Amino acid sequence: MRRNDEKLAAGRAATLTRDGGGAPGQPGPGITIFREPDFMTPPLSAPTLTREANVSASRRVYQALRQRIVGMLMVPGSRVVERDIAEELGTSRTPVHEAVQRLADEGLIDIVPRVGTFVARIPLDSLDEAMLVRSALELAIVQKAAERATPDTLAQLQAILTAQAACIVRDDRAGFHQTDEDFHVALAQLSGFPGVWPLILQAKTQIDRYRQLTLPVAGRMDDVLAEHSQVLKAIASGNPAAAVAAMREHLDQVLPLLELTRKMRPEYFIASSKAR
Repeated sequence: MRRNDEKLAAGRAATLTRDGGGAPGQPGPGITIFREPDFMTPPLSAPTLTREANVSASRRVYQALRQRIVGMLMVPGSRVVERDIAEELGTSRTPVHEAVQRLADEGLIDIVPRVGTFVARIPLDSLDEAMLVRSALELAIVQKAAERATPDTLAQLQAILTAQAACIVRDDRAGFHQTDEDFHVALAQLSGFPGVWPLILQAKTQIDRYRQLTLPVAGRMDDVLAEHSQVLKAIASGNPAAAVAAMREHLDQVLPLLELTRKMRPEYFIASSKAR
């Protein structure tokens, strides 16, 4: 019964919203930050239920591992042991194996025959390309957002930045990263093109791993908040061109810290994904 309930819950629209008093990730009225499509399924036979349960478990394991890898909780070069993961997550080896294969396809895990499975190092040659794609999409999004902004949506964006400022005070890097994501996702929603966000998310996977390494750099979180505030100020002024310029300035600050982070953690990087 529990698995069926989880499957039905997964099929409902998943939303992340922000209100003036809500904590990061807490549901509430306001901007819908992300919504999965609703779906209806007919009654399932026992074999189909088994297959659906396996798919659900595989997705759960995939999401958990992906979050850990992108969040740098599983650091580049560390060994991935499917048996241990299955035991920790309370599932069989099959969903774990499927999740590992999927993450390998995304370049987040390296499977080395007769050697082992490891968290992939960050390929330097992919970062410039990822930023090119991300910038093109986010600049288009912020222009549309500036054209569509209302007092209510501006208040919601400000609430996200207020939450981000609170994360700086607490030195909550995980919370800061999440509110950073929330701000950009909210802009995609406000633009009227929320479907662009999954494309951005996929393009910036390796960038996000690298960004986690920049947060301990003195003043970096304060700088990001200031850049976000400039983007919001331009949107509030109703000036799409200024919003685009502010977003470009914000995104242009991502890669300059690369050399510093490489010196801090050279073992986390690799010159090219082809060198694996």
